[in-house]
Amino acid sequence: MRSERDARGWSQADAVRAMRAKSSHNLPTDSTLLRNWRRWESGESRPDDFYAPIIAAAFDTVTAAFFPKARPNRDDELLSSTGMDTLEFIGRLRMSDVSVATLDAIRITAERLCCEYPFADPHELHAEGTAWLRRITALLDGRLTLSQHREVLVLAGWVALLVGCVDYDLGRRTAAEATRRAALSLGQEAEHREIIGWSAELSAWFAVTQGNYRGAIEAAGAALENCRDLGVGVQLAAQQAKAWARIGDREAMDRSLEEGRRILRGLGDPVNLDNHFVVDPEKFDFYAMDCCRVAGDNRPAEEYARRVISTSTGMDGSVRKPMRVSEAQLTLAVVAVRDRDLELAVDEGVRAFDGKRRSLPSLLWIAGETAREMIEQYPCDPRTRAYLDQLRALSHD
Repeated sequence: MRSERDARGWSQADAVRAMRAKSSHNLPTDSTLLRNWRRWESGESRPDDFYAPIIAAAFDTVTAAFFPKARPNRDDELLSSTGMDTLEFIGRLRMSDVSVATLDAIRITAERLCCEYPFADPHELHAEGTAWLRRITALLDGRLTLSQHREVLVLAGWVALLVGCVDYDLGRRTAAEATRRAALSLGQEAEHREIIGWSAELSAWFAVTQGNYRGAIEAAGAALENCRDLGVGVQLAAQQAKAWARIGDREAMDRSLEEGRRILRGLGDPVNLDNHFVVDPEKFDFYAMDCCRVAGDNRPAEEYARRVISTSTGMDGSVRKPMRVSEAQLTLAVVAVRDRDLELAVDEGVRAFDGKRRSLPSLLWIAGETAREMIEQYPCDPRTRAYLDQLRALSHD
């Protein structure tokens, strides 16, 4: 409790206020709650079943993740932690289909976590994803049928991929690569082509954002052969296109983009577009935008950028996919520089730094490319220096 509170910069009084804001029940006075909080945090006592869910909610997580039991009944814990009504399954817990109910609950949770990737606080998503990964893999220690064993491996693989993405967003390269390899191992053991393909896509993403363009092309190409009928195949082709664009091979870039479009046309309509590991035309526009910007196709790049911003923004003006919007704003900044409008370029570029949900390596990479455009055309302009100062500050966040 103390480490989570410290991570948010809260005092104990702040934590008590957060509890009250999350509770649907009448709670005692602040002074009473504060005394209780001090006892809980010191280890003198443990929150009971009434307070534990409220405390977990105050930290935007679930009870089972925040207060794991010493000897948990995994079925009870997994079912209750998803927010599903455990009472609905009381009878089933004593029947032979209990594992089916448990796997259904885990499947719902894994899907939810993958859907929260674009906008959730990365530290909180990482903590919850890691906790669930431990719980899911713990099921492998029990007795499972062959089909159940494979299902657990697959679910663990998806959550591991998610955790790897968040690790990389936070700039934890070593941890991200270790988690990616774990996901690959799970995918290989389950013989699951999509998970294997996505682990290769992560490898290509890591490489391209670190300037290893040949490595990105190789990583994506090695997996693409087995993924040309899957959504991840679109993403693998797109990562290749981004790398070819930076190498300066326009023909290879166009060929990779066309390969991605061909795979995309052959896919059915996605069931859940919110899932980070579902590829749709909107996501492909995002990659085409990047390639057009690098290739110098300013008008298509601008059109793609405005489309990305539009499709990533809700009807109420809220940004649903802030990381895509940030890179689209940087694209508009580059186009503005090339149009000799440095004022607009700096404005768009700085706006891209404002989002709280960001993938730091990707953002710094694209922002650095934007900086080079400004320096090339306006090396001594104070506005260029102002942008560079903002970029340096971002790199130290």
